[in-house]
Order: sequence, then C-alpha cells, then structure tokens
Amino acid sequence: MKKQLGVAIHGAGSVARAHVASWQRSPYATIVSVSSQRRESAQRLVDEIALNCTVHTSFDDVLKDERVDIVDLTGPNHVHAEQGIAAAAAGRHLLIEKPMAISVAENRALRDAVALSGVKSVVSFVLRWNPLFQNLKSLLAAQTIGDLIYVEVDYWHGIGPWYSGWDWAHTRKTGGSTMLLGGCHAIDALRWFAGDEVVQVTAFSNNTKGLYEYDANVVAIMKFRNDAIGKSSTLFDCQMPYSFNIDLVGTDGTLRDNRLWSKRLLPNQTDWATLPTIMPDSGDVNHHPFDAEVNHLAECILENRESHCNVADSFHTHELCLAIDQSIARGGQPISLPLA
Repeated sequence: MKKQLGVAIHGAGSVARAHVASWQRSPYATIVSVSSQRRESAQRLVDEIALNCTVHTSFDDVLKDERVDIVDLTGPNHVHAEQGIAAAAAGRHLLIEKPMAISVAENRALRDAVALSGVKSVVSFVLRWNPLFQNLKSLLAAQTIGDLIYVEVDYWHGIGPWYSGWDWAHTRKTGGSTMLLGGCHAIDALRWFAGDEVVQVTAFSNNTKGLYEYDANVVAIMKFRNDAIGKSSTLFDCQMPYSFNIDLVGTDGTLRDNRLWSKRLLPNQTDWATLPTIMPDSGDVNHHPFDAEVNHLAECILENRESHCNVADSFHTHELCLAIDQSIARGGQPISLPLA
C-alpha cells in the first residue's frame, strides 16, 4: 500500500471544509479532487483554500479517477447511501457523513455493499474522538462505576433557517427526521457507552414551531439486551445554547458529563470529582475532532483493520433511529429490534 492515500472530497459545504482542513493536516493523505452537485461550489472551495487538485464535474468521474483511495462523502443526507454503495462497488474506502442512510432499505443496502466489497469505512460519528468521550469509555472499561444500569444521552440544538443546509435538512425527503439529522449523534453515543444493543424502544414527539416537515422534538426510552434501560432526546425547537447531555449510572457510581461519583474508586468522596477535558459543547463543525477521525480511517486502511465506527457498526445506530421514527409514526407503539 502506498504511503499517501488519495482523498476525493464529494460535497462542498461547511462540513466539507472542516474535513478538508483535517485531511490537509494528515500525514497519511493527499486531497486529489473536490466535486459537488454544482461545479461552481466545488471550484469555490478549491479556490478559497488554494487546493492543488482536480475539480470533477460528476461522481462517476470521481470513481473513475485512479488516484482516489478514499471517497469522503459530505453532501446532503439523502445522497449518502447511494453514493456510498457506488463508491464501495468501485473499491473505494469510505468516510461518510451521518446519517449514512435515511431509510431501512438504504441502511441495509449500504451495509451489505460495504461488506461485499471489503473496503474500510468510517461513518462520521466524530464525537467518538472527543476527549470527554474517550475519558468516559476508559472509566467504563475500568469498571469505575460498575455495571451500567441506566444510560441517557441528549442532543439539544436549536436548529432553524439560519443553518446553511436548511433547504434540504428540514424536509422528510432529503433531511429524513430529527433523529437522523442530528439525534443520531446522541443515539450513537448511547450505544457506544452502553456497549450493548437496544431490543425495544418507544418514542414520542412534538413540533412546536412547525419549521420542519417532521416533528422537531423527540424523546425515546429503550431497553437493552442486558436489561439496562436508557433514554435519549433531541430538541430542535429549544431556546438555549447547544447542549450534549450524558448521564451514565452504574452499580458503583455515576458519570454526569465530566463529573464522576465512584464508590469503588473514591470511597471517601464528599462531592463530585470534575474531569478537566474538552467537552462536546459546540455544534460548530470546526470544534469537532475530525483530525483524529480521518487519521483513524487512514490507519485502518494502511494496517488492514476495521474501525469501531465503520458502516457495519453504524448500521445499528441508524436502525435504532429508524425504529424511533417508526414508534413515533405509530403513536408511541413499542418497536422491537432488530427490525423485521
């Protein structure tokens, strides 16, 4: 395997710019092309950052470019699965923005296409590389709070027409749903911290402002295979700063965001211990740890190993989001997983 991997950026929005900046800092890769649905938007990105690369006019041209090892998909939600399937069939490794699919059929088709092709993949649940997330996973692995009995993760982000992707994000056809647009970050975190899969979920929603074609505010309660219980909510109509809430309750202690209470580790504790770290407290894509994410994918390719955040794993995050949407559509009816 050659040392420098060729990266094709497909999509030219704000997330693409954050990805480009991280690939530019990576010792493993070189950006060889930028493409978009509109040539002028791709050319604008190339000119703004002074990239020395090709501007492709179609996705087919991207896949035919022999310099391309990795396709980085950052376009609107509804094109991710189709483009990911085509890239996998062409033998290109994948970095794919969330959500990777907006329907049950797409979710399964992308999973199967990547498995068949054998390419490496990372779905951009980028908070898995956030320092607080890394600390929490380490504490859980060390049994600092014992066995988990309750997991709660919330994504509260007042998204409205100011958002650069609003035109496609607020519709069912191209945005999907509240859980798929943003709540999937919380659902993925919930699964990752729990280290287990949900077997049943019930969800309710409302839509106080009417800005979205789907309900903007969702709460879901769930049961895991190991009998732990969980809850997740996503609020787009909230009036407050961005907030990503994490509560992990165990048999011997509790983690609340960056605060620790541990009977096992600190038997004489009189107040919460605070972990000094970088918090997941901003919705700004420039705050996200994309550097670690892109380097992780490159290392997985070069070392021929699978990512913990690949398409096969992310399939379960998306399936849970889609089950939540099904429960809402059925008036809060419990939905069993895996989906039939």
